Amino acid sequence: MQWLKDPSQSNVDNLDNVRCEASRHFRNKMKEYLKGKIEEFETYSKIKNIRGLYRGINDLEKVYQPRTNIVIEEKGDLVADTHSILGRWRNYFSLLKNIHGANDVSQTELHTAEPLVTEPSTFEVELAIEKLKSHKSPGIGQIPAKLIEVWGTEQFAA
Repeated sequence: MQWLKDPSQSNVDNLDNVRCEASRHFRNKMKEYLKGKIEEFETYSKIKNIRGLYRGINDLEKVYQPRTNIVIEEKGDLVADTHSILGRWRNYFSLLKNIHGANDVSQTELHTAEPLVTEPSTFEVELAIEKLKSHKSPGIGQIPAKLIEVWGTEQFAA
């Protein structure tokens, strides 16, 4: 951002250096990722897990997307460390809360208010668990469908 304000040669050189470091970092991450995938495929091949092998190969055909946790602060600076990110989100949501007058609501009113969404019935939960496909990759929570099925049958059998 500094080179936008002052496009001197030293600032442009600093920007180029940062870009080179970032490219090198992501190149190394890609190499680590591919090395881990190859080791995973070798393991699948040795234990004759053909389904896992082909699933992994199909996933590998998708484009690698490095994930970064970066948030923009109120001033416009980028923040990457966990504590600053949490602080930024805390400030953001407290501002939202204050804008809509949520400070005026007491804690007893919050607990006595009716929920916006009703709890699902046992039948609805069982129906949702039955619809899960067991050979799909888990979502962002990394909980496999098989684990949810086993947990659901234990919970609702009692």
